[in-house]
Amino acid sequence: MTTTDQPATTPRGLAGVPLAVEPLNRKDFTSDQEVRWCPGCGDYAVLSAFQSFMPQAGIRRENTMIISGIGCSSRFPYYVDSYGMHSIHGRAPAIATGVATAREDLGVWVVTGDGDALSIGGNHLIHALRRNVNFTILLFNNRIYGLTKGQYSPTSEIGKITKSTPMGSLDNPFNPLSLALGAEATFVARTVDSDRKHLTSILTAAAEHRGSAFIEIYQNCPIFNDGAFDALKDRDTAADAIIPLTHGEPIVFGADDRLGVRRDPVSGAFEVVEIADVGVEALVVHDAHAEDPSYAFGLSRLTDAGALSRSPIGVLRQVDRPAYDDLAREQVRTATGGTEADDAALQSLIAGRDTWTVAG
Repeated sequence: MTTTDQPATTPRGLAGVPLAVEPLNRKDFTSDQEVRWCPGCGDYAVLSAFQSFMPQAGIRRENTMIISGIGCSSRFPYYVDSYGMHSIHGRAPAIATGVATAREDLGVWVVTGDGDALSIGGNHLIHALRRNVNFTILLFNNRIYGLTKGQYSPTSEIGKITKSTPMGSLDNPFNPLSLALGAEATFVARTVDSDRKHLTSILTAAAEHRGSAFIEIYQNCPIFNDGAFDALKDRDTAADAIIPLTHGEPIVFGADDRLGVRRDPVSGAFEVVEIADVGVEALVVHDAHAEDPSYAFGLSRLTDAGALSRSPIGVLRQVDRPAYDDLAREQVRTATGGTEADDAALQSLIAGRDTWTVAG
């Protein structure tokens, strides 16, 4: 069913996706498949939050499409009672681009991991974000290869000892937020698997966004990389480790709100300071709607690439720009004089002037 086939009375909600007529609950988005993740895996928390969020948002199951690549996180479509596809390693964004372009009535979700998205799938990821395709990408980042049993990944810290790096990783890790912002993604955020309230708020904001929404989710792997995010979860360290970002508010954090973020007067780079030393007026007031992505990029660089003793959490960037699939559909309508069924006009445009019919 295309958007034009939907009844005129069908209410539309997040990013124009048709809403359910009857109230839904979590069970409506729970499939009959056995969930096969390791006990204690952070994927369970993300799945639970997603299944609870969808009915709250009123999104119709038949208008939901989840596409994944390869990896532990990519089992996600099996466990949600909606349409879905467990696709090819690293290629989920490419497949999702086709789905989103062909079906504007769908809410399309891409579920991927740090290995799937940032290694073999790196080019597909950055070009989908560059194009601003209308879907939401959930990147589960556990900083390890889990499905293949514990090799280092593109986000593993320098010195990480794994089965494939017995003397420690030599690779400088990707910062997924910086990568997404470098591709000028229009919505970029980070959250944590164990903070359900924050995770749900980020899912809601991303679903409301028209265009590419990129969410990095810190997700613990209890088997091969347990405790990778302890600094952000331990009560004794979390206050000083998490830099919460709220649009329109000064960036303040730490025990007793003693720390803040300001721009260095000389270099202009963001830095963490003691508020008592500089005063509240010197702090940066977060602007998630800043058009220049370099602002959000600068904030992303506050992430400690090692033990994650510091990490910005929240929406870094949220700006409006025409979505690729909307523009593509408009081109088709223009080419066919507003009648999508006019195949002859479309074929003539595609053939152009460089096609000949040779008589037999």
